[in-house]
Amino acid sequence: MNLFANIFKSSLGKKYIMAVSGCLLCLFVVAHLIGNLQVFLGQEYIDRYGNLLQTNIEILWPVRVILIALVVLHIWSAAALSLENKAARPVEYAAYRPIGSSYASRTMLMSGFIVFAFIIYHLLHFTAQVRYINLTGQNFKAFIDPQGRHNIFKMMVVGFSNGWVSAFYILGVGLLCLHLSHGASSMFQSMGWRNATYRKFLDGAARVVAVLLFLGYISIPVAILLGYGKAALR
Repeated sequence: MNLFANIFKSSLGKKYIMAVSGCLLCLFVVAHLIGNLQVFLGQEYIDRYGNLLQTNIEILWPVRVILIALVVLHIWSAAALSLENKAARPVEYAAYRPIGSSYASRTMLMSGFIVFAFIIYHLLHFTAQVRYINLTGQNFKAFIDPQGRHNIFKMMVVGFSNGWVSAFYILGVGLLCLHLSHGASSMFQSMGWRNATYRKFLDGAARVVAVLLFLGYISIPVAILLGYGKAALR
């Protein structure tokens, strides 16, 4: 019991919590993208995938609870460490000149909170399917495919056909990937695995992964804005 208490109280423990929770959330981001990209395989594939998730409640809800817990732990540890850093330096620099730090690393906390707001909107938009925020006037819950499943293909095409929604999605994903570009490499540092030998490789790999994730996620709204899928809904 004292071990867990020390982990939550110590700065090192908070860094471990932030690193581990961030790693697991990053894996979810990758898995979520792989699932979403099935929209390019056609309606049958993405609808079947969505139906598989929605009908396995015994798996879906535990995963959701775990993800919420990871997000809470990640935000809490990041905020706690930020407050500790400010308390350790109560007087600001007379002239702050960042050396050896990237824009992503200097804006981690800010981008993290913006990404959190984006995730809330995204969940309300496509998971809870709140009608009055999708900016289309249509009820996503009423979209049913010929097999009686939720028509996720139509929901994604209609949802991303709105330019404002797609723009906000692209912005949110961009900030998420900016956050990941630094967070992925700093995770190894928190775990003690990032040394002078591997630092450049890990930093470069983190940026490459972030760019690939960004391109993968925005490919969906961009393709739909360019006309993908609309012919199938006529």
